[in-house]
Amino acid sequence: MAHVAVLARESLEALAVRPDGTYVDATFGAGGHAALVLAALGPAGRLVAFDADPSARALADPRFTLVHANFRELAVRLDALAIVAVDGVLFDLGVSSMQFDEAERGFSFRAAAPLDMRMDPSHGESAADFLATRDEHELADVIYRYGEERASRRIARAIVALREAGTPVRDTLDLAGVVARAVRAPAHARIHPATRTFQALRIAVNDELGALRDGLDAALARTTPGGRVAVISFHSLEDRIVKHTFREDPRARAVTRKPIVAGDAELSSNPRARSAKLRVAERVEVAA
Repeated sequence: MAHVAVLARESLEALAVRPDGTYVDATFGAGGHAALVLAALGPAGRLVAFDADPSARALADPRFTLVHANFRELAVRLDALAIVAVDGVLFDLGVSSMQFDEAERGFSFRAAAPLDMRMDPSHGESAADFLATRDEHELADVIYRYGEERASRRIARAIVALREAGTPVRDTLDLAGVVARAVRAPAHARIHPATRTFQALRIAVNDELGALRDGLDAALARTTPGGRVAVISFHSLEDRIVKHTFREDPRARAVTRKPIVAGDAELSSNPRARSAKLRVAERVEVAA
């Protein structure tokens, strides 16, 4: 499935792009949002895009700089580019369709693959290693907290039991099977019983929520007063962090009282947009 930029028109309107401005696409992916920003920029405008995934596809444009790094490194990477301030930052959180479609990345249970789940496969601990080294209590806590999975204790117990029997879970389909048996989901369940557990492991392996907090802080610090920070999230854990940050950080003024969601036309053509929520804040001046 080709990756289609979610809430594309709404995101561009949220950023209120100035032709001569400098903008950051914090989650480049396949470049859908970045292309729209570039189209709105004039010759003096500039776009810097971040992506932790080394397979991110670059656009050929002199106003465009692709940085291979997680957006939590926004400040230090902008320093390296001698960019003191920007006029707006866009975050499109979660995993892209192309990452799900690359079975070897281990994000999906649609095909057998090593249980990896790292946004950047060259750094950090894989999901398989995470499952092999955490005790039952920690596994249950992660699956419950990041996946909001009620059967987290049964799932953790089953994973540890297999590990102790000498057959650790290291494959996507193996994990999906373990979870399905532990959850005992009805045959007519709307979503696969392993969905929440896969989400939880992905968030834990990539420290996604910690990175989001760091990234939002850096974005608000670097955006000039009057500039915008826009965030598209796909589950309640992300959305809650964004909502609270935009409400409580003195540097931010929430532009959207409620999140912007996809309309019927987009939902019919892009099912990924179903859970997308866009929140926007304007950077305000803070008294010294």
